Amino acid sequence: MIATVLAACAAVPESAPKPKLVVFLVVDGLPQRQITSYRDQLAPDGLARFLDRGAWFADAHYGHAFTVTAAGHATMLTGAYPHRTGIIGNDWRDVNTGAAVYNSGDTSATYIGHKTNALDGTSPRNLKAETVGDVLRRVDARSKVIAISGKDRGAILPAGKSGTAYMYMGASGQFASSTYYMKEHPAWVNAFNARKPADRYFKTEWKPLLPEAAYARSIPDGQPWFGPRGGKLPMMMGVADDDAPGPAFYTALLRSPFGDALSLDFARAAIAGEQLGQDDAPDVLSVSLSGHDYVNHAYSAESRISHDHLLQLDRLFQAFFRDLDSAVGKDNYLVVLTADHGFMPAPEHSQVQGQVAGRLSGTQALGRMNAQLERSFGVDKLVPFISASALVLDRQLIARRGLNFDTVADFARTMLVADPAIAAAYTRRELETGSRAGEPFFEQMRKSWHKNVSGDVQYVLKPLWMMSSSSSITTHGSPHPYDTNVPILVYGPKWVKPGRIDSRVEVVDIAPTLARLLGVPAPSAAEGKLLPLAVP
Repeated sequence: MIATVLAACAAVPESAPKPKLVVFLVVDGLPQRQITSYRDQLAPDGLARFLDRGAWFADAHYGHAFTVTAAGHATMLTGAYPHRTGIIGNDWRDVNTGAAVYNSGDTSATYIGHKTNALDGTSPRNLKAETVGDVLRRVDARSKVIAISGKDRGAILPAGKSGTAYMYMGASGQFASSTYYMKEHPAWVNAFNARKPADRYFKTEWKPLLPEAAYARSIPDGQPWFGPRGGKLPMMMGVADDDAPGPAFYTALLRSPFGDALSLDFARAAIAGEQLGQDDAPDVLSVSLSGHDYVNHAYSAESRISHDHLLQLDRLFQAFFRDLDSAVGKDNYLVVLTADHGFMPAPEHSQVQGQVAGRLSGTQALGRMNAQLERSFGVDKLVPFISASALVLDRQLIARRGLNFDTVADFARTMLVADPAIAAAYTRRELETGSRAGEPFFEQMRKSWHKNVSGDVQYVLKPLWMMSSSSSITTHGSPHPYDTNVPILVYGPKWVKPGRIDSRVEVVDIAPTLARLLGVPAPSAAEGKLLPLAVP
């Protein structure tokens, strides 16, 4: 039964029994609109378990502006936006030195059994907020927190400081942790990797799940704007001339349902190997499935390929839920599903629909900006780079030439907002003081901006505009609804009454709600409120 549950029903009782296991699922890059658009094609017990027998929020959003993978994954279980977590993007520049910083990079930790590059994600060192799992383990050290993902950041950030993260290794098709968490893998991880599960997909075809007519509501394959690689189903995993699986094949699996199937298989192994949900100390299992993000970047969320990928995920969830029922017990676990961001329709698709859309070259925009600044101040390259949707000014150069920092920033802001692709821009002084409160996107941009990490003039592109990219035909990273509106789906009949909930909620509300259900305090930096869930 679908019911509307109002915010007045928000009290999740502290006396409710604790779930033995919280399963936190993330579909990287899944906009809410895709779930509702394809609802009639879902399997009976995959995503429909949430929609028909769980609670789901029709108007769930992120409240920060720069909606990218790391920022979203850092927000979910801390209940805090980037202005508190410090994870302002997937990567950024140190504003003083210009050095590249990766969200979960830490040169003091290395992958176990695998080569580690300088900017690989290996620890939560840059995360400035605690997670629900950190609080849970502080209250009861017996509780386990395991996080798994195809991407390093999709595992490391939800795991927090005291959980354990495992990420897929594109070089080998295996899963690995890092020396931040342990010296060597437990036996169950070694056993899983020894079976070489990724190899079974070598030369396997990704075929459409449904007949051709079922995809009439999506963009057909082979669009010219898919780029030189094209894109159509069926799609073979591996190059025809290859004799054996190798790094190119293992990496390509991430752009298919098979990479997500591997992550869920590893999650099954973790449940068995760590005995998750088997005692009275609640555990948390976070699984972030990365494939949908790669698919949407390559083909768009409106494509037939993305449409089929979601249906494939749906069937994977159905099988995973069946195994959870068996391994943990139907009434012993709670499942929450969300996404780290949505997705913008491809500009070419929007243009066909008669909408104003386009691409802005960051390199060219930076060149124009510096040329204008030089004409006004007589100094070249006052803005050396863009970092996490912000211009970064050269502090040392400004000081050496006797310029006023705020004057340069104000001028740069004026030049930015004159660009037809820019919706809004605010300076460091304005964001820090709140002097432009109430202006377009200001609050969302303040939530994305961290004074010790972020740049000096933060900006937002207009709807349906994106920064040009050689690897993506479309993207995300804005405060516009197609990027902020994501699923929040909850299933656990013992704790949650089924129903559609139409009141607006935010992803930061998940962490305090889970903390209440687990009987622990909310994470210290959390800024969300309890989700308006009705209890049975």
